[in-house]
Amino acid sequence: MSGVTVSKSVHAWVYFERVPVNRTRFGSMRWWDVLKVEDINLTDWEFWRQPHEYRHEAFKALRWHPELVRFEEPDIIIMPQGPGYYALTRHADIIEASRRPQDFCSGKGAISIPDMPGDMHEFFGSMISMDDPRHAKIRRIVSRAFSPRMIQRFEDQVEAVAGEIVERVATGGGTGDFVADVAARLPLKIICDMMGIDESHYQTVLDATNVILAGNDAEFIPSGDAEQMAMALLGAGETLKNLVEDLGRQRRADPTDDLTSALVNANIDGESLTDQELGSFFILLVVAGNETTRNAIAHGLDLFTRNPDQRALLTEDFDDRMPGAVEEIVRFVSPVIWMRRTATRDTTLNDHHVKEGDKLILYYWSANRDETVFTDPEKFDILRDPNPHVGFGGPGPHFCLGAHLARREITVMFRELLSRTPEIRASGEPARLESNFINGIKHLPYTI
Repeated sequence: MSGVTVSKSVHAWVYFERVPVNRTRFGSMRWWDVLKVEDINLTDWEFWRQPHEYRHEAFKALRWHPELVRFEEPDIIIMPQGPGYYALTRHADIIEASRRPQDFCSGKGAISIPDMPGDMHEFFGSMISMDDPRHAKIRRIVSRAFSPRMIQRFEDQVEAVAGEIVERVATGGGTGDFVADVAARLPLKIICDMMGIDESHYQTVLDATNVILAGNDAEFIPSGDAEQMAMALLGAGETLKNLVEDLGRQRRADPTDDLTSALVNANIDGESLTDQELGSFFILLVVAGNETTRNAIAHGLDLFTRNPDQRALLTEDFDDRMPGAVEEIVRFVSPVIWMRRTATRDTTLNDHHVKEGDKLILYYWSANRDETVFTDPEKFDILRDPNPHVGFGGPGPHFCLGAHLARREITVMFRELLSRTPEIRASGEPARLESNFINGIKHLPYTI
């Protein structure tokens, strides 16, 4: 495949690390005026420590580059270093790759740039890293739980749980950590209750989820020691897998009305989920459903604090404008930054030649700021219409199965917050997760 190759060495952009936005070290030039594609390295952790403004300008440079840019893979001791990957940064390219799963597959790895070894794939190789026909089989089984009809069963529960959370906030002294007090609580409880996980295991599930999506963040995972990092990841995966497999055995013998019972007793065309498939699906469910929604809620409060005009628009007509607000939060934030696809044959992607085996990283974070698709993409605008974002993934078989539930949870939580604590605000800067995969907020101070 033709393209520009960028090594994983530290590039000149590190020089700009401490330059505040709108400051200059180059006379009348600002730091983004001198940004070049060859100065960008998406593999190096230093890139992901830069301010969001810098990163957005870097992806803009990649979008406007005529060729796809190739980067070296990270050198991780526990995973074989592969031949490199190409960054898909344009909205059109990501849409096209998503629509052609036969040419750009997920089965060779979707959530890791290096190929996962077998023991890690056992835990994390869920349906998100499968292709048809196996993917279709499992999706048919689990999709029943995420249809609008099934989710209707949980809507009263979502409202009740959100109400309880906000009531505690309203009577809790007026300050705290919004992530711990609010954003993380709702999706965690809903998902655990859906699966039939007892409340005594909530903290275990949350802690394991934090480890799995820790990225390079030392708050959740040991950094600097590849073996310790691998053991932490495997331990978190095994914890979740064992938890749901034990529950699955109970539900096969004594079914209830929870999702675990439905999954382990489902039979489609003579097939049902194996223990390994159940465990991997549960890891996907708690990781994707918990992290994505909680980060959208946390970012949402931060965005409405920074954009009081948008908050005023929302409160003027909540029911009419909240659906658009949810979509704009997800677009603007892009909680999941990327997913991987692998070319199954020599082909073309729009005007780019692709070879069999090429790894393509679909940067949703970049596509959702594509100025050829979104007018004034750096503006947070809850009235944006149309809003064809890819925050829940692109079209095709891997579009987010839980998108409907996520939208519902975000809507209900902000309805409760804005009606019962109308003065709630973020009171400081968010503590951001050090990750190149999840655009996460670890902590967010707030006041009511």
